Amino acid sequence: MLDELAHIGRDPATHGYVRDAWSPADLELREWFGQEAARRGLDLHDDRNGNLWAWWGDPDREPGVVTGSHLDSVRQGGAFDGPLGIVSAFAALDRLRERGFAPARPIGVACFTDEEGARFGVPCMGSRLLTGVLDPGRAIGLRDDAGDTLADVLRRAGRKPSALGRDDETLSRVGVFVELHVEQGRGLVETGAPVGVASAIWPHGRWRFDFHGEANHAGTTRLEDRDDPMLAYARAVLEAREAAGRHGIVATFGKVRVSPNNANAVPGLVSAWLDARGAAEKDVRALVEELSRGQRVSEESWTPVVDFDVPLRDRLAAVVGGEGPAPVLPTGAGHDAGILASAGVAAAMLFVRNPTGVSHSPSEHAEPDDCAKGVEALADALEELAR
Repeated sequence: MLDELAHIGRDPATHGYVRDAWSPADLELREWFGQEAARRGLDLHDDRNGNLWAWWGDPDREPGVVTGSHLDSVRQGGAFDGPLGIVSAFAALDRLRERGFAPARPIGVACFTDEEGARFGVPCMGSRLLTGVLDPGRAIGLRDDAGDTLADVLRRAGRKPSALGRDDETLSRVGVFVELHVEQGRGLVETGAPVGVASAIWPHGRWRFDFHGEANHAGTTRLEDRDDPMLAYARAVLEAREAAGRHGIVATFGKVRVSPNNANAVPGLVSAWLDARGAAEKDVRALVEELSRGQRVSEESWTPVVDFDVPLRDRLAAVVGGEGPAPVLPTGAGHDAGILASAGVAAAMLFVRNPTGVSHSPSEHAEPDDCAKGVEALADALEELAR
């Protein structure tokens, strides 16, 4: 299945993936998901926010056990972040049927929309809308780099922007959610285990900084006459790195937009996006407060710490660990499982070992044997929860 997806949205120059939400690549991936569901005789549902659900059994009879992830990507991302969770979910269902398992509870495979937030700047858009964390009025007004709003994009995809919002009918079908994901770090490499279980997701957020100056000619404006916002931006980048070290967290200016963006002009405006994460919310907030002094800053997203359901976590660690419990480790990466957990859904995550720890990059990788062990672990987890 990963091979079937390998060409979709792939940049031939970098071999990275560009799968923005509601782009042609994303629509092709959604179609593929529907075909895989049909191939297995699953009932396919598309909720009001564009999340896809494929069901083995009737979740209106009893809330089900759901697994899955997402198919969109960061720009120039890798092949495993998101898709590994989807293909492993389908493969785990195949494995359960090979075992002759007849679930007492419905089992679902979910594909969440716009998990990465690459196009509109808000991560986990589909699950945030589903749970009511994101106001639909704000969502439909978000703009992409081309200036199109989410409402514009949805209409072109044949969808109604007015349908967005909390979906209690869909949420009522989810009794428990288990997301499998490639690990985005080297925690499992250090433990020597191919599969682990998540304990928590660090608090994290995104902030837009606007550095204002005065646009002018790069060749004729004396240095002492310049009001160059690029200098303020450069200082902020260095200050973020220094402050992150002091606070024991991570912080990155990973996206920048310069206006007028001419090589021969002093910029008039530099907009930059800060991503900051850490084990303690107070440390993340302290860093942002330090950098914000004298600058125009707007918070675009914030996710507080998410502690996954402890009994569920420990139960799965015992089931998927083999001879002993699987390693339990935190992560600094956000996931739809975290959004559902914050909304009161019993949720857990399985991680598959990443030999280099590299993610959000074309170099992202997981070994086939480890992926196969991830499928077995997920099948064991679903069997434990659905019998």
